[in-house]
Amino acid sequence: MGYPQIEHHGAKDGVTGSCHQLDMNATTSLLVDCGLFQGDDASIPSGEGGSRLPIDFPLDTIKALVVTHVHIDHVGRIPYLLAAGFEGPILCSEASAKLLPIVLEDAFKLSFSRDQQRIERYIDIVESRLVALPYQHWFTLVDTDELNARIRLQRAGHIIGSAYVEIDLDYPQVGESKRIVFSGDLGAPHAPFLMPPQPPERADILVLESTYGDRIHEDRQTRRQRLEAVIEQALQDQGTVLIPAFSIGRTQELLYELEEIIHTRSIGASSLANMLPSETVPASSASVGASSLAKSNSTEQPPLSTETRAAPIPPLPAGERAGVRGRETIPENGITSERAGLRSKETSLAISSDAEQPPLPPAGEGRGEGQKSAQNEAPLAENHSPDQSTTNWPKLPIILDSPLASRFTAAYRELKPFWNQEARDRVQSGRRPLAFEQLITIDSHSDHQRIVNHLTQTARPAIVIAGGGMCSGGRIVNYLKAMLGDKRHNVLFVGYQAKGTPGHAIQTYGPKGGYVNLDGERFDIRAGISSIGGYSAHADQKGLMEFVTGMQQWPTEIRVVHGEQKAKQALADVLRVQYAAREVSIQTEPTN
Repeated sequence: MGYPQIEHHGAKDGVTGSCHQLDMNATTSLLVDCGLFQGDDASIPSGEGGSRLPIDFPLDTIKALVVTHVHIDHVGRIPYLLAAGFEGPILCSEASAKLLPIVLEDAFKLSFSRDQQRIERYIDIVESRLVALPYQHWFTLVDTDELNARIRLQRAGHIIGSAYVEIDLDYPQVGESKRIVFSGDLGAPHAPFLMPPQPPERADILVLESTYGDRIHEDRQTRRQRLEAVIEQALQDQGTVLIPAFSIGRTQELLYELEEIIHTRSIGASSLANMLPSETVPASSASVGASSLAKSNSTEQPPLSTETRAAPIPPLPAGERAGVRGRETIPENGITSERAGLRSKETSLAISSDAEQPPLPPAGEGRGEGQKSAQNEAPLAENHSPDQSTTNWPKLPIILDSPLASRFTAAYRELKPFWNQEARDRVQSGRRPLAFEQLITIDSHSDHQRIVNHLTQTARPAIVIAGGGMCSGGRIVNYLKAMLGDKRHNVLFVGYQAKGTPGHAIQTYGPKGGYVNLDGERFDIRAGISSIGGYSAHADQKGLMEFVTGMQQWPTEIRVVHGEQKAKQALADVLRVQYAAREVSIQTEPTN
């Protein structure tokens, strides 16, 4: 018969640019994802530094685009796809339909124009094309005498709204049928917010990601303990912890786990206070409420010397608190949480990609420098207990400095029906995992710059989560420029840094006392550099294998994609062992 056929327009020889075309017959095809190439993947192989064209394949047979999830390496070429003339529907999950316009607005600003009228027209086009599909429901794409094609989305557990795609093809005239499954990005078990993926019942052909096909993740509890320990050690350096974070998925997971650490530490502090006479309880253990916050105009503070560093910490520049207990709506620069997921006129340079890849250096390598940016509106008590040996977590500012990440976080709060039971139970108990008391958001560029200056000059203890995740753009770059040369600060990586990105250079050469080029300028790295690999949103080798072996009918053909060669080969080798007694085709480098 010759059909179906699969062409790979990205994520074939790397981990970004995911884009696959399923040719169902000579005149009908389906596009699965249309992602942006990043890092070294963005260069044409053997192309002497040339960049890959955004869209370099014909569109005449493509009837629809299905989006597995909204990370930029899976959707970043959609603006180019529309510009090239694609007029079909964009199919995705219900949660992705809410998040995708935010991502594509940012991609349009970065690639085409920041003119607000053009952006509005473009987003109107995107929203008119969106078809939101519930999980587990079949949707008919084609119904003719020659071909019946239908698709179904199932939870992938990667980020909210992520899905793997089941496609059933029936050819009535020849009496043949096929089921093709595209895994998209599969999630790791026990992820915050998310329900784990369940394997499909069967597949004839499986297109399987292999990002972590060569390793096993540490468990979630170990991951949280390492996060707490690394931050504790970094803050003993009396500086800021900088965390470059992808705007969607990783940022929200970090906030969720930081809230859990703060909650646990607060309970411990309360228990200790109840055991001691009231006059022995340090004043710094009192909670900071919204009523105690007042705007401060202090934006310039002299650097702290070694002798004065333990003095009372000056107030942070004015900003917006992300969460105040007892309030139903959370103002974010005048926009309530109900509207925070809508379009913003704030120009954002954040990068929302989440291409991940092993391995990461062990945590704790090198000493660190970092910078702090917090938006509290009043003086805060010191962030360390009187003996300076333990971080006072209930008083530690957690600063989210990424307008795009803030919009996604607001959208996550509105998507509670898609959270897992643990996260919903946390909300029911009165906690706010994404809008807790210590969380401070930075929106405007002027506030961002004041925070950078303030934290550089004071080196006050704080945690800053800033976009973008691979340090190739976004507000994290300004922090790095200001703080990489100061050993008081620390940079903590919790996600894969693609080869060719500044983040990869910092992660690789920082522990060796090297340097990085940012915007064409060299910066020596004296900050501490640490990495925690357990924050991957991708399934590891065990999870990928269980996705295959958990099917009642194993695939007869597996195409291993979306991974570096080492990871693809390792996964393929393990699959071949499992399939030793079966006839199966496992391809690590699929050809068109």
